[in-house]
Amino acid sequence: MVQPVLEDALRLPVAERIELVQAIWDSVVAQSSAVPVTDEQRIELDRRLADAEANPSDERPWSEVRASLERSR
Repeated sequence: MVQPVLEDALRLPVAERIELVQAIWDSVVAQSSAVPVTDEQRIELDRRLADAEANPSDERPWSEVRASLERSR
């Protein structure tokens, strides 16, 4: 079933494919509680959250990170 849907999606113009991906992603996020998380993933998420809360000054806005990445190309 996935293959015919994918083939149809790949025939869409790029802008419409992006809209489709966004719509699919939004539907996944809306049901995020149904997405299984392993114990290892939960431990890592908890570790990252604790680090972010302990070191809020380490955070950088996306615009700054992106600019840094573009300069390093």
